[in-house]
Amino acid sequence: MFKLIVGLGNPGTKHEKDRHNAGFWLVDELARLYGGQWQEEPKFFAQVAKIKLGGIDAWLVKPNTFMNRSGQAVAAVCRFHKITAKEMLVVHDELDLKPGVARLKWAGGLGGHNGLKDISAHLSTNDYWRLRLGIGHPRDAESEKKNLDVADYVLKKPRLEEQIDIDRAISCFLSNMPKIIAGDMPGATMALHSNT
Repeated sequence: MFKLIVGLGNPGTKHEKDRHNAGFWLVDELARLYGGQWQEEPKFFAQVAKIKLGGIDAWLVKPNTFMNRSGQAVAAVCRFHKITAKEMLVVHDELDLKPGVARLKWAGGLGGHNGLKDISAHLSTNDYWRLRLGIGHPRDAESEKKNLDVADYVLKKPRLEEQIDIDRAISCFLSNMPKIIAGDMPGATMALHSNT
């Protein structure tokens, strides 16, 4: 059972529609569905919302630091609430997956993602769950965007059809929350991977 679900993104209204903020979009939906109220928590360098998952308290977190310093917020919440890395899910954008694709992953490599790198450095482990939300790669985009730098690409708003696909993947994950709450990670993973 997850006691901590971290959405990765960059803070501020300037970035809220950026592809890089896909993790924020998902935890915002979780807060809405499970009655969580976002609060600023300076001691955690984050916005946090408390929800109940299967009768257990769980924390949703959106770091107020920029993406490459996400570990500061995650480590602060984990220390304060005595949450281990194994009880955590980190939700992030994934360049190597097309929009509309979502993949649950346990531990392993970080795929060059700066947010994950910082979290792993602060927690001294890669052993935590990740939800990879596909945003596509500029090399796969229409011809005029193929030469777009990756850093510029992730800091831009998705095209309408891409946003629709990303939202569909988020909805698919949320529809599998009952399996996750029941501890059926293999079932949730299979259902998610079959339908996105």
